[in-house]
Amino acid sequence: MKITVECFAGHRGDETPRRISFDERSIEVAEVIDRWLGSDHRYFKILGSDGATYVLRQDTVKHSWEITLYERPHRVGERPS
Repeated sequence: MKITVECFAGHRGDETPRRISFDERSIEVAEVIDRWLGSDHRYFKILGSDGATYVLRQDTVKHSWEITLYERPHRVGERPS
């Protein structure tokens, strides 16, 4: 899924996602859980303000972003699958 990502550039110039937008929704990044590098992609596992977990992939050549994983928040009393 193609998305728009607003980033914060830190003191080293590394961009970190702060907000993601897709399907007319805007979700704040509550926490960056993990980050890692691939050969030509950067990945961020984030917790969104909606309680869902996302893995974002940035194509460092095309400068585009995608959601590669979405886990919805669990409801009270619901068992994780």
